[in-house]
Amino acid sequence: MSDTQQIKVLGISGSLRKGSYNSAALREAQRVAPAGIQIEIADIAQIPLYNDDVRVAGFPAPVEHLIAQIRAADAVLFVTPEYNYSVPGVLKNAIDWVSRAPEQPLAGKPAAVMGVSPGRLGTARAQYHLRQIMVFLDAHLLNKPEVMIGNAGQLFDADGALTDEVTRGYIVRLLEALREWTIKLR
Repeated sequence: MSDTQQIKVLGISGSLRKGSYNSAALREAQRVAPAGIQIEIADIAQIPLYNDDVRVAGFPAPVEHLIAQIRAADAVLFVTPEYNYSVPGVLKNAIDWVSRAPEQPLAGKPAAVMGVSPGRLGTARAQYHLRQIMVFLDAHLLNKPEVMIGNAGQLFDADGALTDEVTRGYIVRLLEALREWTIKLR
C-alpha cells in the first residue's frame, strides 16, 4: 500500500433529522479523515419513495445523482441510526433505488458501517441488518473495526459536535481501515 494513494469516500447518513447524531458523526468523520481520505457527504433527503412504475419511467434526478456519486466514489461509508431494531426507512429506500440501477453501483464497492444511538447498544441491530442488505448487493464490507456509538447524548454537545476523544479515535481507526481495505481491493 502506498501512503500517497488517495481514496474518495461517499458518506451516507441514514437520518434526515436536523440535529441527527448520525449526521454529526459523519461530519466528524469528514473533519478528522486521515491523510489519503476525502469524504463527500451525500444528501438522500429528496429521494422519493421507491415505486417501480416511476423507475420504469426513468430514475428521478436525486436518485441519478446518488447513483453517480456512488459510482465516482472509491468506497462508501454508511452511518445509520437504529429505528425499531433495524435500518431506517429513508436509508433502505435510498438503497432500494440504487440497487435497481443498471450495473448496480454498490456491487464490488468497498464499504463500512458505523452508527450512533442515544441508547446503550449503539445501533448494533441496524448495522447487522444493513450488513445483510449489503451482502445481497455484493458490496465488500469492512468487517472490523465495528463502530457502534451508544449514549450519544453524553458524547455530543448541543451544537452536534463530538466531544469524546475515545469515540473520535474509533472513527479515525474505522476510516484508516476503510482506506486500507479499499486499496487492497483495487
